[in-house]
Formats: sequence, structure tokens, C-alpha cells
Amino acid sequence: MAEIHETSPEGPQDAHAPTHTEASPPLVAFDFDGTLTVRDSFTAFLKWRVSSGRWTMGMIRLAPAALSYLFHRDRGRIKAAAIREFLKGVPQERLEAQARTFAETHAQSLFRPDALAVWRRWRAQGAKMVIVTASPDVVVAPFARGIGADLLIGTKLAYDLNGKVIGGLSGPNCRGPEKVVRLRETFGERVKLAAAYGDTSGDTEMLAIAQERGYRIFKGKPV
Repeated sequence: MAEIHETSPEGPQDAHAPTHTEASPPLVAFDFDGTLTVRDSFTAFLKWRVSSGRWTMGMIRLAPAALSYLFHRDRGRIKAAAIREFLKGVPQERLEAQARTFAETHAQSLFRPDALAVWRRWRAQGAKMVIVTASPDVVVAPFARGIGADLLIGTKLAYDLNGKVIGGLSGPNCRGPEKVVRLRETFGERVKLAAAYGDTSGDTEMLAIAQERGYRIFKGKPV
């Protein structure tokens, strides 16, 4: 994959600087959409990979799912509906290739420079850097590799035996309490974060297990 270049922020370089000093490598978790980025990467990816007419038609077809969301408030259900509409039947290899191209062409317009600055500082300290996101991991993976993430924890798509997208999720939507569930599955039941950064109520539980909690602290816009 082509290198995803980071952009340095303007202004003082010690803004939101990490202060963790323990001898063991700190574990730091970042939400992705709205925290490291300025907007939802999955929606942007879905719109990017189809024509404007196909996008409009798809959004019309998703109207009933959007309306029902007002009652059930289950983001996983509406995400699954979007996957069925726009990705059902797509081979996994093709989807991964498209995700790489999307990351290569859109990283500069998505990443927040001040969030990347804090990411780089933690990484320079030797921290283990983890992205924990509700977006599908297949879409976020190229971005995560580009900024040197040690681990990506995200929502998983379901595939059939031929490796094609079924049109739903494999497991729960990685949001809210599920973020902590997935962190504990990976790092143990007593996992503690040196720092966590998020921007919505879907990050509340992850922030609660962090020593340093950054909630909506990043405001930078891509240059």
C-alpha cells in the first residue's frame, strides 16, 4: 500500500500532549470516525465507490431503515441495511482493494492534523496504539496501517463460503459497551488504557477505563 502521509498541525506542539510515564508500554485507544477523522469514513467510502445515481437510489431504498431507526435506535441494524444495499455480493478481495485505493486517495482529506499529532507523540513514547471503531474493519484497515497502528478493532462484515459479502455483520456492532468487550477479549478482563480518545456516546465506556480521557478535544481540519 502506498504511504499515507501525515500532516503536521499548526500552533503549539504540546497541545494535548500525553503525560503517561509508567515503565511498561502504555496502551492507547483512539476512536476513528470523528476523532481521528473529520467525518464518517464508511459513509464516505460507500458513496465514493458508486455513481451518484446509484448512491441516490440506494439512499431512497434505505429510507424505511432510516425511519425505523428513530424507534429502535440500533445503529448496527441500519449499518447492516447499508451493507446489504451497497456491498452485498462484493468479493472480499475486491472490497479490500477498493478500501486501499480509497485510503490512498482520501487520507489527506479525512485525518485531523491535531489528532495525528497526539497519535505520533504516543507512538514516539513506545505506546501500543489501537484503533477501536464501529466502522467495518475492512474499510479502516488501510488507514490504520498507514499511521502505524499496532491493532485495529472494528465491526466485522459477514462473508459467505465464497468470500462474498452476505449483507450483514459478523458479530455485534463495535460501539458503546462492545468496544470494551472487544478490548477485554484482546488484552484481558483487567485491561486499562493509558489514554482513550473519542467523540460520541459510543465511546463512553472505552473512555471510562482510561487514565487520560480525551472527549471531543480534536478540532483540526485537513489542510
